[in-house]
Amino acid sequence: MHHAQHHGHTGGSLTMAKIHPTALVDPKASLEASVEIGPYSIIGPDVVIGAGTRVGPHVVIEGCTSIGADNTFFQFSSIGAAPQDKKYQGEPTRLEIGDRNTIREFCTFNRGTAQDLGVTRLGNDNWMMAYVHLAHDCQIGNHTIFANNAQLAGHVQVGDWAIMGGFSNVHQYCKIGAHAMVGMSTSLTQDVPPFVILSGNPAAAHGINIEGLKRRGFSREAIAAIRNAYKLIYKSGLSLEEAKLALAAEEQAHPEFAPHLQSLREFLQQASRGIVR
Repeated sequence: MHHAQHHGHTGGSLTMAKIHPTALVDPKASLEASVEIGPYSIIGPDVVIGAGTRVGPHVVIEGCTSIGADNTFFQFSSIGAAPQDKKYQGEPTRLEIGDRNTIREFCTFNRGTAQDLGVTRLGNDNWMMAYVHLAHDCQIGNHTIFANNAQLAGHVQVGDWAIMGGFSNVHQYCKIGAHAMVGMSTSLTQDVPPFVILSGNPAAAHGINIEGLKRRGFSREAIAAIRNAYKLIYKSGLSLEEAKLALAAEEQAHPEFAPHLQSLREFLQQASRGIVR
C-alpha cells in the first residue's frame, strides 16, 4: 500500500483521484479520477470505486467490492469485510454497491457466501443511516431507507422503496416487499408483503403505506385497489391460498392495476417463511 495520490482512468487517460496523504490505498485498487478518499481511510486491492464517489475519513473498504458512482460514505464504516458466517472459508465472494447511495456512520456491509449467490448487493439511491448492518448475501433494491440500527441477518431481500425503522431487525432468509414499511424496534421472523405497514413485537400488519404511495405518484384508484387487496389477505378470513385466487380474480377485473396486484400475489407465492399475518 502507499500514501501517494492514486491514478484513475477516465476516457483512457490517467488523471489523479483526490486521496488524502494519510489514506492507505492499495496500488491495485481501481478508482475513477473524480473519487475522493478522506484521511486515514483504507482501500484494499480488489476494490473498484466509480466516478464522483466520496469516501470520508476512517472508512475501511476491503474484499472484492465494487462501488458505483456518486455515493457518499461517512466516517467509520466497514465495507466489504468477510461474512460473519462460520462456514466461510475465504472463498472469493463479493459486495456490490450501486450509485447515489448515502452510507452514514458505523455501517457494516459484509460480502456474500459460497452457499448463496456469493454476492451481497445494495442497489441505487438508498439512504442508509448510522449503524446499519447488511449481512452476507442480502439483496437490497433501490430507493430504500434504513433508519439507525436497522439490522439484517444473512440472505434477506428488501424491495424497492421499502423503509426499515430504527432498531428493526430481520431474521435470515426473510423477504420484505417493495413499498413496505417496518416500524421501529420491530423483530421480523416472517416475510412482509409489498405495500404493507408492519410494526410491533410480535410483528403485526397495520394497513398499507398510503402516504408513501401518494408521494410516489400512485393514483387514488391504484391505492384503493391495493387497499382492497390488503383486505383480501388480512381482513377477509380467507386462507392464503384462497386470497391468492381472489387476487388473481381482481387482476382480471382491474387490468389497469394488475401489475400492483400481481406483485402482491407473486410475493405470496414465493414467501418461503410465510408472511406476517
